[in-house]
Amino acid sequence: NLVEWVWGGFSVDKATLTRFFAFHFILPFVILGLALVHLLFLHETGSNNPMGIVSNSDKIPFHPYYTTKDILGLFIMITALMGLALFFPDLLGDPDNYTPANPLNTPPHIKPEWYFLFAY
Repeated sequence: NLVEWVWGGFSVDKATLTRFFAFHFILPFVILGLALVHLLFLHETGSNNPMGIVSNSDKIPFHPYYTTKDILGLFIMITALMGLALFFPDLLGDPDNYTPANPLNTPPHIKPEWYFLFAY
């Protein structure tokens, strides 16, 4: 039975969680590898041109122009996010996260995030 094989037994158990955790961990790397292979083939052979129109006159090489632009954009984003995380760590935090927890008392102002408000 396919369901028992995926679950790793008769019901959802530790084996199921282990399998799905491994699947969700490995899947992004598989997708990244396939995307890189796709880009490699695309830049080696070029894209398909069913109309037969010659369009090589206005193309520029991918490297160094686009790789330099992408690396610069990545560097700017990483610098901005690291600066925000290192110098202003409390800027985007919720103030309720700094109140001490009391397991015997539920605060009256608790409400779900905006994307769960329809069910509240």
